[in-house]
Amino acid sequence: MTVMQKIRDEVEKHPIVLFMKGTPQFPMCGFSARAVQALQDAGVEDLHTVNVMEDPEVRANLPRYSNWPTFPQLFLHGELIGGSDITLELLESGELARMVAEAGRE
Repeated sequence: MTVMQKIRDEVEKHPIVLFMKGTPQFPMCGFSARAVQALQDAGVEDLHTVNVMEDPEVRANLPRYSNWPTFPQLFLHGELIGGSDITLELLESGELARMVAEAGRE
């Protein structure tokens, strides 16, 4: 399996996926920590994450897959939503709670 297939499988297998630096319990950057907190505040209880620091191939190729250069990267139903700034904006507007609720039902 190529690294691009591995990324695609993660994105397609889980309705909500956050590719981040570290883990929700031990984030390795402030942006990842803020994205996790925003998702928890929006009601996500079972967040699937991928620690890009544990897999250099995923870390190197995810920006090519998503056409997004930085981490974290949030995907809902296989679609890139964005990084921590966009995730926080969606939380503040109330959209993130609606989006994750829909993702959890499908």
